[in-house]
Amino acid sequence: MNESSGLALLDMEGAVEARLFSGRQLLTLTLSEQIAAQIGDRIIAGAIEDGTPLPEQELAERYQVSRGPIREALRILEREGLVELHPRRGATVTSLNSTELAEIYEIRASLLSMVARKNVASHSAEYLNLLERTIEQLEHMLGDTLEDATRYAETVFRASLNSAMLTQSKRLANIVTSLSLQTLRYSKLGLRSQERRKRSFLLWKQGYEAAKTGDADLAEKLSQLRMKEAWQAMVSALDDSGKS
Repeated sequence: MNESSGLALLDMEGAVEARLFSGRQLLTLTLSEQIAAQIGDRIIAGAIEDGTPLPEQELAERYQVSRGPIREALRILEREGLVELHPRRGATVTSLNSTELAEIYEIRASLLSMVARKNVASHSAEYLNLLERTIEQLEHMLGDTLEDATRYAETVFRASLNSAMLTQSKRLANIVTSLSLQTLRYSKLGLRSQERRKRSFLLWKQGYEAAKTGDADLAEKLSQLRMKEAWQAMVSALDDSGKS
């Protein structure tokens, strides 16, 4: 992966679009993937709530296509953990409880700390470039608006995808990305607090400094700490919203 493609996902507007493009040489989506990206981004944005039915015929009329592309789009979203498909009952938006999310976060924390270690230990210049670019972007998202929180969460999401891809371990990257969308919509809740984002930003900066000095142990620990605090903030936000 060259430098430009390694950073390309940071510039994509849609989170699902970025996920579907990850690992591709050619940035082209099929019709079903385009529809999945649009539906998925609405789910992540909270425009479609947990548990909402997704009737194929209504979606086909909305996107002015036959039910075939809609059916495939829903399969894509099921694979990404955003939709559940029920025999004879159709599709609904998934609703993850705190226990399920804890398991996913625990796995992601281990994987992303491994990603940090691998990239730092290999002295990856692309990884340093990615961290520098991410920090530059995040610094502009520390305001107190909901838009700042949303953009911050999606930028971190893209940075995680890129970091995993830079390890050159296809299996590791695939596992990391397969879990990413399931947690993004909940991560946004935990990052609504301006103070929470400032703390997260500090840990990103410390991770960058560790990477510059080649301290893989510290980079791994900081990644684990960042994920642990992200999980704690998300649980607190879920409790406050009554969704846990």
